[in-house]
Amino acid sequence: MFLPLHDRNPIRHVAFPFVSYSLIAINVLVFLVQLTQTGSPTAFDEFAIRYATAPYLLAHPGEFDQLPGLPDQLTLITYAFLHADWLHLGSNMLFLWVFGDNVEDALGHVKFLIFYLACAVLSGLAFVAMSGGTGWVIGASGAVAGVMGAYLVLYPHARVYVLFRLVIPVPLPIPALWMVGVWIATQVFYAVTAGESDIAWWAHLGGIVAGALLCVPLKRRQVALFGGR
Repeated sequence: MFLPLHDRNPIRHVAFPFVSYSLIAINVLVFLVQLTQTGSPTAFDEFAIRYATAPYLLAHPGEFDQLPGLPDQLTLITYAFLHADWLHLGSNMLFLWVFGDNVEDALGHVKFLIFYLACAVLSGLAFVAMSGGTGWVIGASGAVAGVMGAYLVLYPHARVYVLFRLVIPVPLPIPALWMVGVWIATQVFYAVTAGESDIAWWAHLGGIVAGALLCVPLKRRQVALFGGR
């Protein structure tokens, strides 16, 4: 429906948001590794499933031996670095590019990394809780949703330049509250009405709630809530 391109919200507390950009680089690198899985027609999916979060496999640790030598629960982190295709990867990384730097600025490098991984875990658990015990999930969207939830709490009035596809082909600056609010409403609508879907709507919602809550105790003291004018 729309794409965020950049925001009008300068960073103030860090010289360079290297954690956000490193996460983008790692996601791209992992996807390139995925593309090398060409041993069989199903090699790509087999590789993804090995590191995916799957409710059944979490409930039966060791049965599939997803991560040899490591606990299968670690897939609640590894799944967030895998993607189904270039569009899946590109859209997630675009959102992380737009919103990640300011959240990293507000939390600090180390806390932001902890925050991001925690959002990945909690969004994965939300998917597990709402999936009915079936399916599997990959993708950074839950963790990125957490970043968006934090941005909404920290900078609701910051202007985000948004491209409304198929409607207005010119980027328009709108408050983050509107942009993220519409995005959340869309996730709720599809989570309730879509039934079985290839998109993990509940992971998105779990991520955004986790991010909105976690950023409050993790933010710097001098960063006010609900700012960004």
